[in-house]
Amino acid sequence: MRRLLVALGLAAVLTGALGLSLSACSTSYPHAGTEILGKSFPRVRGASLDGKEYVLPDAFAGAPVLLLIGYEQDTQFDLDRWLLGLQQAGVQVRTHELPTIPGLVPGLFAGRIDAGMRSGIPKEDWPAVITIYRDGADVARFTGNENRLPGRIVLLDAQGRVAFFHDRGYSVATLQRLQDALAKLR
Repeated sequence: MRRLLVALGLAAVLTGALGLSLSACSTSYPHAGTEILGKSFPRVRGASLDGKEYVLPDAFAGAPVLLLIGYEQDTQFDLDRWLLGLQQAGVQVRTHELPTIPGLVPGLFAGRIDAGMRSGIPKEDWPAVITIYRDGADVARFTGNENRLPGRIVLLDAQGRVAFFHDRGYSVATLQRLQDALAKLR
């Protein structure tokens, strides 16, 4: 009987912890908008799909970098449009996709999630995809994630400060504004 009570107690604790961590995954942070312009990007850790560890924005110090941040799988459509637009316009800037998945539960399944991404991304592109799990809430808090579908397009200057931010989906006019912001950095 005592073993049964201990087992039930442990099951209740684990169920509560799982529920708490699942609710942490769905925390919504308000839209950041232009108030993050000029602010330093939060210091976060991640790993590329080819296994290289990064500390952002430190890893990109000294040159501008464009971060394409996605909070859910369906954001990939928007990020792909950005990548195609950048390529077609001949924009020359180091670019990384940051699948950002806050919460304890996604972190526990990071290996499995990354393996799924690797299966749909050509190996030569793996170094440009840096997944953020443990520090995902810091990124979400910084950019906002109320509407998770459009990507967060963040241009950082050589010191890791935000020089451009957009979170309302791809458009040619917005791409031109990004190019203008990049030209000011050079």
